[in-house]
Amino acid sequence: MRNPLTLLVLLSAILTARAGEPIPLWPNVAPGEKGDIGEERDMTKPTDGSPGGKPVIRIGNVSKPTLTIYSPTPDKGTGAAVVVCPGGGYNILALDLEGTEVCEWLNSVGVTGVLLKYRVPARKGMERYAAPLQDAQRALGLVRFHAADWHIDPKRVGILGFSAGGHLSAAASTHFDKRTYDAVDDADQASCRPDFAVIIYPGYLVKYPDTNVSPELTVTSNTPPTFLVQTEDDPVHVENTIYYYLALKGAKVPAEMHIFPNGGHGYGLRDAGKAVTTWPKLAEEWMRGRGILDGKRP
Repeated sequence: MRNPLTLLVLLSAILTARAGEPIPLWPNVAPGEKGDIGEERDMTKPTDGSPGGKPVIRIGNVSKPTLTIYSPTPDKGTGAAVVVCPGGGYNILALDLEGTEVCEWLNSVGVTGVLLKYRVPARKGMERYAAPLQDAQRALGLVRFHAADWHIDPKRVGILGFSAGGHLSAAASTHFDKRTYDAVDDADQASCRPDFAVIIYPGYLVKYPDTNVSPELTVTSNTPPTFLVQTEDDPVHVENTIYYYLALKGAKVPAEMHIFPNGGHGYGLRDAGKAVTTWPKLAEEWMRGRGILDGKRP
């Protein structure tokens, strides 16, 4: 039986979501792209899992990244926005499970969801997160550059990611002083620092069993406030969340962590029949408590 809270969240999301057309992230070819990735397509296989009893769209071979803007209804909009980064091991993107469904939920709490379809799989000769980080930095700058057009408060722009997208969210939270690509237009003059981060069942934050945060993630006092969720039985290792939280705490960054006993990995917002399914309500309360949801859309 579905959790009544989950049903309420999904129904509210359906009634308030409005998606625009995908917007090319880069004005021309994305940095370093050579046209040798192959055709973008759904990589889902019959043997792949179906969280919550529903299939998952697993998009691969992304070389033309996009943003899709999901706007709440005018009467519900708060002006806050979140760039959403689906997971998929930096190999594919779980585009609906950890993307469109999440944007719809964000709309239900008055937040503009900005779905980032970033480049996968990892490019040869580059760190697996390198091209995605360029895309995330570009996305955060674009959202601020178009804040007035998209009815967004440029001082309340966050990032949210799952699994590899959680690592990407942490990377964007620790790489914002200097972009990892040459500026291409005026949008790249806007800040690419997230104002807050929501990181759900992340991977790659530590090189388990090492207890140190991965070297590419340099946490400082300027790392944005962060909300973290994972389960103890996550095969990707709950230590990713625990040690990243401790790094945030050591840098005196406001952070909230929720560790649940079970639920595994890759559930998104879908009802897993476990207490971890309540994480969206906890995240909403955290955003509300930080004043992120206080306001009206510009």
